[in-house]
Amino acid sequence: MAIDISATSKLWSFPGGIHPPERKAPANMTAIQRFPLPPVLFIPLRQHAGEPGELCVAVGDYVLKGQPLTIPGVDNGLPVHASTSGTITAIQQHPLNHPSGLTGLTLCLEPDGKDAWYPRQPIANIDAISQREVLQHLQAMGIAGLGGAGFPTARKVAGARNIDVLIINGVECEPYIVSDDRLMREHAGEILAGSLLLQKLTSAKQLVIAIEDNKPEAAAAFAAAIHDSNATDTDTTELKGAAAVLKIVPTRYPSGGEKQLIQILTGKQVPVRGLPADIGILMQNVGTAFAVARAIHHGEPLLERVVTITGEAVHQPGTAWALLGTPIEYLLAQSGFRAQEKKQRVIMGGPMMGFTVTNLQIPVIKTTNCILAPSQKELAPAEAEMACIRCGACEIACPASLLPQQLQWLAKAKDYDGLKQHNLADCIECGACAYVCPSQIPLVQYYRQAKAEIREQAIEQQKAEIARQRFEARQARLEREKEERLAKHKKAAEARKAAQAAQAARQTESSTDGEQDPVKAALARVKAKKAQQDRGVEPAKSEQKDAVAAAVARAKAKKAERDANAESTPATTEKKDAVAAAVARAKAKKAERERLAKLEAENIGDSENKQNATNNKGNENS
Repeated sequence: MAIDISATSKLWSFPGGIHPPERKAPANMTAIQRFPLPPVLFIPLRQHAGEPGELCVAVGDYVLKGQPLTIPGVDNGLPVHASTSGTITAIQQHPLNHPSGLTGLTLCLEPDGKDAWYPRQPIANIDAISQREVLQHLQAMGIAGLGGAGFPTARKVAGARNIDVLIINGVECEPYIVSDDRLMREHAGEILAGSLLLQKLTSAKQLVIAIEDNKPEAAAAFAAAIHDSNATDTDTTELKGAAAVLKIVPTRYPSGGEKQLIQILTGKQVPVRGLPADIGILMQNVGTAFAVARAIHHGEPLLERVVTITGEAVHQPGTAWALLGTPIEYLLAQSGFRAQEKKQRVIMGGPMMGFTVTNLQIPVIKTTNCILAPSQKELAPAEAEMACIRCGACEIACPASLLPQQLQWLAKAKDYDGLKQHNLADCIECGACAYVCPSQIPLVQYYRQAKAEIREQAIEQQKAEIARQRFEARQARLEREKEERLAKHKKAAEARKAAQAAQAARQTESSTDGEQDPVKAALARVKAKKAQQDRGVEPAKSEQKDAVAAAVARAKAKKAERDANAESTPATTEKKDAVAAAVARAKAKKAERERLAKLEAENIGDSENKQNATNNKGNENS
């Protein structure tokens, strides 16, 4: 059944919800500002839902405003672009704009002050190209949802089929935040033009612009824009005669949630674990519609967005066009930020769904809508968590009809299956349950941590499944190759058997015809040749041994003959006699020398004795 929404149609309601103090006025008193270029921009590679792209620049490169810095990877993500012209001074890990406080790969861009543009390529006539080409253009421009999730717009539109209603969400329900309100007041015409372009791309039958009743100025601006659009002939880039319906919804938090706003406007509920497209509805944020119009009509990538800078610690609260990559410390300084306490808090986002930052150098990204610097009196810090008293206030306030208390227990117990059964994925993390909890239990923090752990578990399971499939595929391949080898061997064996059978048949046929078997004949020839060789080798060996023995005998005989001849020669005998005589003479000489030496020794001894005797006799006489 088609959905029909008119200006006078009934508005519905959703369960739960709260009415926290709005505190929007301080930042909504002035028009959107534009600050000077910051001294440095920190541009993260990942600023949207999905994987980051691949770098296409290097340190030291000079880039122009709007120049792509990354290219989408295999998952068809979104590129990021240079927010202004300047030089890439570093590519490093830098704190991310995320509740985890982790770091990620970031480009450091130092502006040159020229703000020189990269060549832009607007689409002059959208009717002249296909829907796919328009979506590719939006993807190349890096357009993502600016309402909070940051889902790529082209992918969201491409996945939508049979859309009855396109809803442009201008319900900015969280306290303090006025970014969309100021954008609608000042740029309602361009938002409407982008909305009509999105309607054309989705072939939606109706276009509905929803605004909360606490934004009368924005509603009036849209009413005027719709009137002018209907009264003026539109060009070929818009739907002729298209009438947008403006719906004013009551103020209640979180009426700006996707599922809650759909229920308010249509009375229908998005299925559990389903998408709005499942019931013929597609929703886009007003900031996204504005970015689509700039991308198609002017060829401008998503380089900046409106950010609310507010809180009692900010002396000049307001809204500003912030280049993507601008450190929040710079925006706070331009707004007169003065820390009022030693533990001054700075919250990224609103007080309900935002998170406290620990580093003021984190940059503005595509999903940044507010920087809140409250005083302790204005927004008291969270008190110590106490035990749950089972009052049921969280269940009453939950806009998704969940059981926050039960989800908290399951999250503490890490019961992921139980969390899935209790539809944790349907929690929009609005913070209404924590807001009404008298025990000061930070319920949303438990849910966020549990969701992150479930995602990690799903990733690990996916990796394990991929590994299992690869293993099974490898085993199947090895088994197939084994079977192929066995089949090949079997075929070869059969071929050999067939050949042997054919040969045997031929041999049988030859024997029948009286011919000699060639195999037997060959064997007989080999045996005969071997026998002949054996007979010829034995005599040769005997003759060789005899010849060697005869040669040895002859050598011995010659030696004996030489020895005999030497002994019988007279010269040899005389020589031996002469040698013997010489030896005898030498011995006689040696004996004579020894005798003389002995006699001389004896004479010397007698002389000494005689002298001693004389000396002794002289002594006696004296």
